[in-house]
Amino acid sequence: MRKIHNLLGNLLDYLGYLCAVLMVLMLLNVFYDVVMRYLFNNISIAMQELEWHLFAAMFMFGIGYTLKEDGHVRVDVFYDNLSRKTQAVINSVGILVTVFPFSLLIIYFGLGFVEDAFQLGEKSPDPGGLSHFWIIKSVIPLSFLFVIIAACYRLIGELSVLLGAPVEAES
Repeated sequence: MRKIHNLLGNLLDYLGYLCAVLMVLMLLNVFYDVVMRYLFNNISIAMQELEWHLFAAMFMFGIGYTLKEDGHVRVDVFYDNLSRKTQAVINSVGILVTVFPFSLLIIYFGLGFVEDAFQLGEKSPDPGGLSHFWIIKSVIPLSFLFVIIAACYRLIGELSVLLGAPVEAES
């Protein structure tokens, strides 16, 4: 169980690195767009749309990484005062009852969304905008696949607490 936990953790760490790269690319894109617009009066619709797409991909992929790091916002008024085993039960039930079903629904409907965009050859309605919208739309189901992977990572950790042998990720 420890090997699977570490493997999933490493995969999700790479996802975090991908989010960081997407952030840097987005910042460079915004810098380029601002310089071109204000210094050279050259406006590119495609570059503006690419900013949105990079932000969307970074945000969507960040959901799974944040779940792995237990970084999502929650109100811990009662939770913090519970024993670690009770917390593990609550977390496990939450993963099984909410995260898995919700993620599977998003993947199921998201794949149809991507397929429709691909078959229709959906592209930007703006002249000079980006084409191949199915690529950015494919981030939706893919990001929730990563959420499921992160949920498995978390569930293994919680189950190991319940079994009395907590796994710890390798650094």
